[in-house]
Amino acid sequence: MSSIEENIATLSDAILEEAKADAQRILADAHAKADAIRQRAQEQAAAERKEILDRATQESERIRGQAMATAQLRARTLQLEHREQLLHSVFVAARKDLSSVLKWSEYDTIARRLLSEAIVQLGANAVKIHTDATTATYLPAKVVADISKEMNVQIEVADALGKGSGVLAETTDGHLQYENTLEDRLNRLENELRSPVYHILIGETL
Repeated sequence: MSSIEENIATLSDAILEEAKADAQRILADAHAKADAIRQRAQEQAAAERKEILDRATQESERIRGQAMATAQLRARTLQLEHREQLLHSVFVAARKDLSSVLKWSEYDTIARRLLSEAIVQLGANAVKIHTDATTATYLPAKVVADISKEMNVQIEVADALGKGSGVLAETTDGHLQYENTLEDRLNRLENELRSPVYHILIGETL
């Protein structure tokens, strides 16, 4: 082989080696870029999965919080309903039993206090009073006269009460009146008594 042919062959081999090396570099670079893309894709996918899981966790916590709040509100509502039922039954029973107060040994003192309180609340110089039949027996003319003198108020005994037990006082012209029956007193005291009565019902010490 001539020197020219040898040179050509050598150059050809060198070019092929260079091309091969260049191809390997390109391939290696492509692999590196592909690995980098896969890595970024994996990192992005992991980030997206974490974001999705975080959102799902937050949403589940929100739903759980709402469910707990709803359950607590429902429990509180049921507790209040139960409390109201208990209190209602107690005051219904108390109203049914009010007539027994008329049989108490100290009802004569109670009757006088009912009359005196009614007069004070009415705040008039002259009043007409209405009582039930039993209360009337504890407020005879002498007792009424004594209270009239003691309180410096003119007292006229009028018709009997239409309903209830106790005293109803009114001005002589009938424009103002104050009901001091046992029933009305219980109605006025009910809100004040509800809390202590409930504590007694559930066994708490006042």
